[in-house]
This record gives sequence, C-alpha cells and structure tokens, in this order.
Amino acid sequence: MLLIKGGRVIDPANNRDEIGSIVVDGDTVSGFFPAGSEPSNFDGQVIDAAGKWVVPGLVDMHVHLRDPGFEWKEDIRTGTAAAIAGGFTSVVCMANTNPVNDIPDVTRGILDRTRETGSADVFPVAAVTRGLDGKEMVNFTEMAEAGAVAFSDDGKPIENALMMRRALEYAKGFDYLILAHSEDHALCENGAANEGDTALRLGIPGIPAEAEEVAIARDILLAKLTGGRLHLQHISTRMGVGLLRMAKRSGLRVTGESAPHYFTLTDAAIEGYDTHAKMNPPLRGEDDRLAIIEGLADGTLDAIATDHAPHEDYVKRCEFINAANGIIGLQTALPLTLALVRDGKLSPPKLVALLSTNPAGILRLAGKGSLSTGADADVTLVDPDIEWNFTEEEVFSKSKNSPFLGCKMKGRAALVVRAGRVAYSKMTGVSVDV
Repeated sequence: MLLIKGGRVIDPANNRDEIGSIVVDGDTVSGFFPAGSEPSNFDGQVIDAAGKWVVPGLVDMHVHLRDPGFEWKEDIRTGTAAAIAGGFTSVVCMANTNPVNDIPDVTRGILDRTRETGSADVFPVAAVTRGLDGKEMVNFTEMAEAGAVAFSDDGKPIENALMMRRALEYAKGFDYLILAHSEDHALCENGAANEGDTALRLGIPGIPAEAEEVAIARDILLAKLTGGRLHLQHISTRMGVGLLRMAKRSGLRVTGESAPHYFTLTDAAIEGYDTHAKMNPPLRGEDDRLAIIEGLADGTLDAIATDHAPHEDYVKRCEFINAANGIIGLQTALPLTLALVRDGKLSPPKLVALLSTNPAGILRLAGKGSLSTGADADVTLVDPDIEWNFTEEEVFSKSKNSPFLGCKMKGRAALVVRAGRVAYSKMTGVSVDV
C-alpha cells in the first residue's frame, strides 16, 4: 500500500482541488482523505507530497513511438521512459509505423512489447486505411478487438472526401473515434514553413493556414453529415480554433487538440534555418499562438497532446526544406503548460483536465484520468516551482530533436506512480520500485 500525503490533490473528474491524501492499494486508488483525516498507523510506504500537486497520471493522446520499423529513432522502451519522466503514465501511439498498424498482428505486437519493456501504458491507434494510402479501409472491428482505441492516418491526410465520409459512417456504427490529420496537400505546394514574412525572408516555400483550415472545415461538415465522432489533431491556427468552436456550438461530436509548441512558439523560431523548429503543421504567427491559448482557456480545445515525433540527427541536420518534420515533446509538455498557469491563462484544474482527464475521456480509457476510488493507481506529483535546464543529458528519448534544448524550464513531474508502483522519482529519499 502507498499513502501520498499532504499534497494539493487536483482531480477534475471529481471536482476536487484541496489539500489531502491519496491511498493506493495494489494497482488501484482506494480512497481520498481530506487534510487531517489520513489513516493512522498506516502500514505501507508514505510519500510526503507537501508543496506538490497530486494529479491523475497524465495522458498523451498523440505520440509517435516509431515501433515497429523505425526503432533507431525511438522504441517502446525509450518512448515510455520519456513519457514517465514527463509525468505521462499513458500514451496513445499513431499508426504510421513500418509495417503500418493496419492489421491486428501489429497492434498485438505493440501491446506485447509494451508488457515486456514499457514503463507507461501504451494504447495503439490503428490506421483508417491500409498502408495509409487513403484507398481501402481497414477492418475496424478486427483492429478494435486486437486493442486499437481509435483510428487515424496521422502523418497523412485522408484526401478523398468520400473515403473520409465512409470511415466516419462505418465508425459511427460502433462508436469508434476518428482522429483527423487536417491538411490539404494541393494547397501546401511542397511548402516547409508557415506562409508569412519569416518564410518569405528566408526563401522557404510557405504553407498557408488555409491548407489546414480547408481540411478541418471539410471534416467538420462530414461529421455533420454522418454523425460520426471526429477528433481534430494538432490544430495550429486561429481559424482552426474558430471552426472547432463553431462545430461544438452546432452540437456536433467533434473534439480537438493542440500541442505545446503551438502555444509557446511562432514561426520566428525558424530564424537561422533552425530545423528543430520544423514541424507539420508548421509553427504559425503570433495571432495564431494567442488563439490557441484562448481555445484552451475557454474549452474549445479539449486536450493538449505532444505529437512527440523523434528523429535521428542526420534527417534534421540538413537543408531546411529537406529536413524531417517534428519534435520530441514528452518531457517538455508539462513545464510549457505550467507557464500558462503562471501567466494566469489556465487554472491548475484546467491544466490537469487538458493533460489527463479530457484525453482519457475522449478516448474512453477506463480507469485513466481520475483519482476516483477504484481508478487505476496512476498518479503524478507535480512540482510547479522547481527550475531546471532541459539538456541532452535530461532526454530519455533516443532522439534529441527539440527547439527547447538548452532552455530553462520551471515545473516538472517530481514523482510518478504507475499501476501502484513508483516508476520515476526526482524526490530525495524516494527510490524507484523496479
């Protein structure tokens, strides 16, 4: 048994934000005790959480673990180690692996390797179409029975509107969720950065915001037509947030996420042709960055997801237009989001909802995202005030592609309990139970 004592317990699923203690019995939460009412003569490990936030284990609903097929970039062992170090006890991995996760054996293989080497729970997302080619739908029921929690061709948009319609219609019959990578390739025109002054000055082909927004609008209209469940991934523009807001006001079954880099950075970060700031969708302008923050604050955006995308050095250390898209993000998401709390943009419960409760709810991950009695014993202790430097030595991922390397961070996961055991600790006197 484990007693996490005297912390600020923030649990949006139960509308709780107060000083108290959590008791863990085996791999489940057995109860909450307000301050001063903790069980006496507790027979188990006691962790002093004074000065820390005690929150449900964080849930990242958009990561690329690169396993199978690209294990030199990342694998399940290193990716989940980075997740745990970032406070995430559950991660949801995309299907653009090699082979693509479009048959049950690939899904089962991911789950088998997670049981063997993973330090966080991994929930696979299956492809919508075979080989991510947009032509033939996978067997959704077979993939769900194998363990897939949702469906997405992330990495590639489903360009054929009829295919997207059929996918949403089929998924509706089983109440499956479609995650949409919103991108109109024709409008991208081989661009490599946000279409704007920075790209123009640097001579980099631009990608207009409309390349994302046209695709978002189409998929929202298809969700209206079909009644299917749609989740919009990595929204990066003001109009993208506005379209999601409109969909919600219309009562559609549409949710959406953004990533920490979109509310922290702008396209100014690519100055000097910094390929660590190259991603898809690209970093946008300041007005878009502020709109992402507004969308998180007012509830339009439901979740913060990292889009953790590890790449080896040589595919980043090249000409900007040829460099791979994406950054690692599992270890920086929490401190970057905490900056919004310090700036008064988000409340602490809102942060926890965006990083844990809401993604768990959208994906219907039973036992995750709350500290309810009987919930999975996944608990993250957050130190909101500690200052630290994000250096290569801190990185658990195999890849180091981050524009935040060398940056001073404030706040981090101080201790992480997964399935009732201490999986990660930066706290003096608390060892990791392996």
